[in-house]
Amino acid sequence: MNGPAPGDDAGRQLVFFGADAAEPAVADLAGLLAGPAEVVRMGGTARLSVRVDAAWRVHVLVAELASRGLAASWEPIEGEGHAVRTSYTRVLKPLAAAWLHGSTKRPPAAFHLTGRRLRLWLAAAGTPEPPDCYLLGLGPDDQECWESIGVALAAAGLAGTLLGPAEGGPAYRITGRRRLARLAELVGGPPPAAPVDAWPT
Repeated sequence: MNGPAPGDDAGRQLVFFGADAAEPAVADLAGLLAGPAEVVRMGGTARLSVRVDAAWRVHVLVAELASRGLAASWEPIEGEGHAVRTSYTRVLKPLAAAWLHGSTKRPPAAFHLTGRRLRLWLAAAGTPEPPDCYLLGLGPDDQECWESIGVALAAAGLAGTLLGPAEGGPAYRITGRRRLARLAELVGGPPPAAPVDAWPT
């Protein structure tokens, strides 16, 4: 009996974990927390916020949050882009519980990156570095997260180089055409508001 070739299985696996493989879920917001987003608790609720450097990111993130049933607002930050934040809501309490140790952000032990999580991370803090690199920005005060995030990237087939603040980071640099092709397949096509040259292809 003829079965599918190993390469076919690998191709299906890429699609399975891609951004279009499942409906949007609140758990996808872990992708924002892998990057520069913060989550804070208040009573039995939590709020997620993230600073971004371009207006198109605001449009994309507000739409992504709305698709998950979360109201979001934004405001300009003088000289620093924009801040996007959700309202305080019980819906985000499990995410905050998983990521916060006291007031410190830290990925949960089982953290992994899916296409939808990566798509949100790119929308918030992804920057192309021609010809064959892509930067994924990290939270400047999240040093305790950086190593675990790197492990999750490697597990997704996107092993990157950690750049410190003195090297243009903090960020992970994804290098090489094969890894960029993998990234592009996982995150799907660019959102309508994104500049064409801002998204991996």
